[in-house]
Amino acid sequence: MSGLQILAFLSGVAGLGATIGATVSNEWRATSRASSVITATWVLQGLWNNCAGNAIGSLHCRPHHTILQLEGYIIACRALMISAVILGFFGSIFALVGMKCTKIGGSDKNKARIACFAGVHFILSGLCSLSSCSIYAHRITSEFFDPMFISQKYELGAALFIGWGGSVLCILGGTMLCFSIAGSFTSSKREVNYIYRGAASHSRISSYPKGQAKSVNQRLTPDNSTSSRIQHFDKNVYV
Repeated sequence: MSGLQILAFLSGVAGLGATIGATVSNEWRATSRASSVITATWVLQGLWNNCAGNAIGSLHCRPHHTILQLEGYIIACRALMISAVILGFFGSIFALVGMKCTKIGGSDKNKARIACFAGVHFILSGLCSLSSCSIYAHRITSEFFDPMFISQKYELGAALFIGWGGSVLCILGGTMLCFSIAGSFTSSKREVNYIYRGAASHSRISSYPKGQAKSVNQRLTPDNSTSSRIQHFDKNVYV
């Protein structure tokens, strides 16, 4: 179970890193080469900046100046990604405390509860990141395939795929942590049953010699009586 918890922790931390990378990235969507007349320049848009680059290699970014002029789906994606990062951060801390290979967290039962709490945090982080990337991708695809949309069309950026991958890793890590505590609870029950059976067998062993001693004493008394009779008989013979 400790190996499974280490694997779950690494998966959750990797998912958290991918989520942070997707959050700060400026490549949530890029201009479509099919609808763009000038292919030597392109536009990249993210949750925080709008960037324009060209074939020479120069890239100029401009941040979103005010939140009031942003569209609703961008604000929702921001909130979901920030929530995903916060949940993943606390999930990694709780996972460190609840893992069996660490010496903090108290008893095994308390560590199992903390590990379960960390797994729930990782799962919620993955769901938030997955929802944010899916909402943004749905907006891009709906605009791209809309024949009445005459503005600049965009394609899916690399940040969306990074966010989807990070969300899958977080969900897998949280699920493995939740399964690992089930094994710890079953092992604790087995230890309790083993201790109970050991105590019962010890009580039987401790009580057995007394009864055996009684039976031995009872068996020895006739022998002693016969020996005393033989001795008495010997005396009478000599007399």
